[in-house]
Amino acid sequence: MTRDTVTKMALLTATLRRTLREVARFYDERKVGDVGCLGFRRSSDLKKLLPPLESLISEGLLRPGKSLFLDMGCGDGRVNVLLSYLVRLSAGMELDEWTLDDYQQLRTALIGKLKRRCLPVPPDNIRLFNGDALDEDLYRVLEEETGVPFGDFDIFYTYLTMHDEFAEIIARKARKGAIFMVYGLNSILPKYQGLRLLTSSGSLNGILAIYQKP
Repeated sequence: MTRDTVTKMALLTATLRRTLREVARFYDERKVGDVGCLGFRRSSDLKKLLPPLESLISEGLLRPGKSLFLDMGCGDGRVNVLLSYLVRLSAGMELDEWTLDDYQQLRTALIGKLKRRCLPVPPDNIRLFNGDALDEDLYRVLEEETGVPFGDFDIFYTYLTMHDEFAEIIARKARKGAIFMVYGLNSILPKYQGLRLLTSSGSLNGILAIYQKP
Protein backbone atom coordinates (compact mmCIF):
# COMPACT_ATOMS: atom_id res chain seq x y z
CA MET A 1 0.00 0.00 0.00
CA THR A 2 1.44 3.35 -1.02
CA ARG A 3 1.68 6.37 1.26
CA ASP A 4 -0.78 8.19 -1.01
CA THR A 5 -3.33 5.39 -0.57
CA VAL A 6 -2.92 5.49 3.21
CA THR A 7 -3.45 9.25 3.17
CA LYS A 8 -6.65 8.94 1.14
CA MET A 9 -8.09 6.25 3.41
CA ALA A 10 -7.20 8.30 6.46
CA LEU A 11 -9.63 10.95 5.23
CA LEU A 12 -12.40 8.70 6.56
CA THR A 13 -12.13 9.54 10.24
CA ALA A 14 -13.58 7.35 12.97
CA THR A 15 -16.49 9.76 13.36
CA LEU A 16 -17.19 9.78 9.64
CA ARG A 17 -17.07 5.99 9.45
CA ARG A 18 -19.51 5.72 12.34
CA THR A 19 -21.79 8.31 10.75
CA LEU A 20 -21.84 6.49 7.42
CA ARG A 21 -22.69 3.24 9.19
CA GLU A 22 -25.55 4.93 11.03
CA VAL A 23 -26.88 6.44 7.80
CA ALA A 24 -26.70 3.04 6.10
CA ARG A 25 -28.42 1.31 9.01
CA PHE A 26 -31.21 3.92 9.12
CA TYR A 27 -32.09 3.59 5.44
CA ASP A 28 -31.55 -0.17 5.19
CA GLU A 29 -34.17 -0.62 7.91
CA ARG A 30 -36.58 1.29 5.67
CA LYS A 31 -35.96 -0.51 2.38
CA VAL A 32 -38.54 -1.06 -0.31
CA GLY A 33 -37.94 -4.53 -1.69
CA ASP A 34 -39.10 -6.93 -4.37
CA VAL A 35 -42.47 -7.91 -2.88
CA GLY A 36 -45.71 -6.14 -2.07
CA CYS A 37 -47.56 -3.36 -3.87
CA LEU A 38 -44.43 -1.19 -4.00
CA GLY A 39 -42.04 -4.01 -4.84
CA PHE A 40 -40.83 -2.28 -7.99
CA ARG A 41 -39.25 0.43 -5.82
CA ARG A 42 -36.12 -1.55 -5.09
CA SER A 43 -33.70 0.26 -2.82
CA SER A 44 -29.91 0.11 -2.74
CA ASP A 45 -28.47 -1.63 0.31
CA LEU A 46 -26.27 1.14 1.68
CA LYS A 47 -24.32 -1.19 3.95
CA LYS A 48 -23.11 -3.04 0.86
CA LEU A 49 -22.04 0.24 -0.73
CA LEU A 50 -19.68 1.30 2.06
CA PRO A 51 -16.70 -1.03 1.29
CA PRO A 52 -16.78 -0.20 -2.47
CA LEU A 53 -16.85 3.51 -1.66
CA GLU A 54 -13.70 3.13 0.44
CA SER A 55 -12.11 1.27 -2.48
CA LEU A 56 -12.96 4.15 -4.80
CA ILE A 57 -11.36 6.58 -2.37
CA SER A 58 -8.22 4.48 -2.02
CA GLU A 59 -7.91 4.33 -5.82
CA GLY A 60 -8.35 8.08 -6.16
CA LEU A 61 -11.57 7.71 -8.16
CA LEU A 62 -13.67 9.33 -5.45
CA ARG A 63 -12.07 12.48 -4.06
CA PRO A 64 -13.59 13.43 -0.71
CA GLY A 65 -14.94 16.97 -0.76
CA LYS A 66 -14.17 17.40 -4.46
CA SER A 67 -16.02 14.82 -6.56
CA LEU A 68 -19.38 15.64 -8.15
CA PHE A 69 -21.95 12.82 -7.85
CA LEU A 70 -25.14 12.20 -9.85
CA ASP A 71 -27.65 9.44 -9.14
CA MET A 72 -29.67 8.96 -12.32
CA GLY A 73 -32.58 7.23 -10.57
CA CYS A 74 -32.34 8.44 -7.01
CA GLY A 75 -35.67 7.20 -5.61
CA ASP A 76 -36.00 8.61 -2.10
CA GLY A 77 -32.48 10.05 -2.20
CA ARG A 78 -30.85 7.59 0.19
CA VAL A 79 -27.69 7.11 -1.90
CA ASN A 80 -27.44 10.88 -2.26
CA VAL A 81 -27.55 11.30 1.50
CA LEU A 82 -24.80 8.70 1.99
CA LEU A 83 -22.59 10.24 -0.70
CA SER A 84 -23.19 13.78 0.54
CA TYR A 85 -20.60 13.17 3.26
CA LEU A 86 -17.98 12.24 0.67
CA VAL A 87 -18.48 14.61 -2.27
CA ARG A 88 -18.79 18.30 -3.05
CA LEU A 89 -22.18 17.98 -4.74
CA SER A 90 -24.63 15.08 -4.43
CA ALA A 91 -27.30 15.44 -7.12
CA GLY A 92 -30.08 13.08 -8.08
CA MET A 93 -32.83 12.64 -10.65
CA GLU A 94 -36.07 10.72 -10.13
CA LEU A 95 -38.95 10.28 -12.55
CA ASP A 96 -41.62 9.43 -9.95
CA GLU A 97 -42.49 12.52 -7.93
CA TRP A 98 -44.29 10.53 -5.22
CA THR A 99 -41.16 8.45 -4.68
CA LEU A 100 -39.02 11.56 -4.37
CA ASP A 101 -41.54 12.94 -1.88
CA ASP A 102 -40.23 10.45 0.70
CA TYR A 103 -36.83 12.16 0.73
CA GLN A 104 -37.57 15.02 3.11
CA GLN A 105 -39.47 12.96 5.66
CA LEU A 106 -36.73 10.33 5.81
CA ARG A 107 -33.99 12.96 5.96
CA THR A 108 -35.71 14.72 8.84
CA ALA A 109 -36.00 11.46 10.79
CA LEU A 110 -32.36 10.64 10.06
CA ILE A 111 -31.18 14.03 11.29
CA GLY A 112 -33.02 13.50 14.56
CA LYS A 113 -31.33 10.13 15.03
CA LEU A 114 -27.87 11.49 14.22
CA LYS A 115 -28.27 14.42 16.60
CA ARG A 116 -29.22 12.07 19.41
CA ARG A 117 -25.98 10.21 18.77
CA CYS A 118 -23.95 13.44 18.49
CA LEU A 119 -23.03 12.65 14.89
CA PRO A 120 -22.82 15.13 12.00
CA VAL A 121 -25.98 15.61 9.95
CA PRO A 122 -25.91 15.41 6.13
CA PRO A 123 -24.18 18.40 4.51
CA ASP A 124 -26.24 20.95 2.61
CA ASN A 125 -24.93 19.77 -0.75
CA ILE A 126 -27.82 17.54 -1.87
CA ARG A 127 -29.88 18.64 -4.89
CA LEU A 128 -32.65 16.35 -6.14
CA PHE A 129 -34.71 16.87 -9.29
CA ASN A 130 -38.00 15.37 -10.44
CA GLY A 131 -37.84 14.36 -14.08
CA ASP A 132 -36.65 11.90 -16.70
CA ALA A 133 -32.90 11.25 -16.45
CA LEU A 134 -32.89 10.76 -20.24
CA ASP A 135 -34.34 14.22 -20.87
CA GLU A 136 -31.90 16.86 -22.11
CA ASP A 137 -34.16 19.57 -20.66
CA LEU A 138 -33.60 18.17 -17.18
CA TYR A 139 -29.84 18.48 -17.70
CA ARG A 140 -30.34 22.18 -18.38
CA VAL A 141 -32.35 22.53 -15.16
CA LEU A 142 -29.59 20.64 -13.32
CA GLU A 143 -26.97 23.06 -14.60
CA GLU A 144 -29.08 26.13 -13.85
CA GLU A 145 -29.71 25.02 -10.27
CA THR A 146 -26.25 23.69 -9.41
CA GLY A 147 -23.92 25.46 -11.81
CA VAL A 148 -22.63 22.06 -12.94
CA PRO A 149 -23.34 20.77 -16.46
CA PHE A 150 -24.04 17.07 -16.91
CA GLY A 151 -20.67 16.51 -18.56
CA ASP A 152 -18.73 17.81 -15.56
CA PHE A 153 -19.92 15.20 -13.06
CA ASP A 154 -17.24 12.80 -11.88
CA ILE A 155 -19.36 9.87 -10.66
CA PHE A 156 -22.68 8.57 -11.98
CA TYR A 157 -24.81 5.95 -10.23
CA THR A 158 -27.84 3.83 -10.98
CA TYR A 159 -29.70 0.86 -9.61
CA LEU A 160 -29.68 -1.66 -12.46
CA THR A 161 -32.85 -0.27 -14.05
CA MET A 162 -32.14 1.46 -17.39
CA HIS A 163 -28.39 0.96 -17.02
CA ASP A 164 -27.96 0.50 -20.80
CA GLU A 165 -29.60 3.83 -21.63
CA PHE A 166 -27.67 5.66 -18.94
CA ALA A 167 -24.38 4.10 -20.05
CA GLU A 168 -24.94 5.38 -23.60
CA ILE A 169 -25.51 8.94 -22.37
CA ILE A 170 -22.49 8.83 -20.05
CA ALA A 171 -20.27 7.46 -22.82
CA ARG A 172 -21.43 10.27 -25.10
CA LYS A 173 -21.64 13.27 -22.75
CA ALA A 174 -19.49 12.66 -19.67
CA ARG A 175 -15.94 13.89 -19.31
CA LYS A 176 -12.91 11.67 -19.76
CA GLY A 177 -12.26 9.65 -16.60
CA ALA A 178 -15.87 9.82 -15.37
CA ILE A 179 -17.04 6.84 -13.31
CA PHE A 180 -20.31 4.92 -13.78
CA MET A 181 -21.42 2.82 -10.78
CA VAL A 182 -24.07 0.17 -11.49
CA TYR A 183 -25.74 -1.39 -8.44
CA GLY A 184 -27.47 -4.76 -8.65
CA LEU A 185 -24.90 -6.74 -10.64
CA ASN A 186 -23.26 -9.96 -9.52
CA SER A 187 -21.35 -12.44 -11.65
CA ILE A 188 -22.53 -11.33 -15.08
CA LEU A 189 -21.22 -7.84 -15.84
CA PRO A 190 -22.45 -6.13 -19.02
CA LYS A 191 -20.20 -4.29 -21.42
CA TYR A 192 -21.02 -0.79 -22.59
CA GLN A 193 -19.65 0.77 -25.74
CA GLY A 194 -17.42 3.71 -24.85
CA LEU A 195 -16.91 2.65 -21.22
CA ARG A 196 -14.24 0.43 -19.69
CA LEU A 197 -15.06 -2.09 -16.97
CA LEU A 198 -12.78 -1.57 -13.97
CA THR A 199 -14.14 -4.46 -11.91
CA SER A 200 -13.35 -7.12 -14.50
CA SER A 201 -12.71 -9.81 -11.87
CA GLY A 202 -16.28 -9.48 -10.53
CA SER A 203 -18.59 -7.01 -8.85
CA LEU A 204 -17.48 -5.24 -5.68
CA ASN A 205 -19.06 -6.70 -2.56
CA GLY A 206 -21.10 -8.92 -4.87
CA ILE A 207 -23.35 -6.06 -5.92
CA LEU A 208 -21.56 -3.13 -7.62
CA ALA A 209 -19.77 -2.84 -10.97
CA ILE A 210 -17.55 0.15 -11.81
CA TYR A 211 -17.02 1.54 -15.31
CA GLN A 212 -14.91 4.44 -16.53
CA LYS A 213 -14.94 6.59 -19.62
CA PRO A 214 -11.41 6.28 -21.08
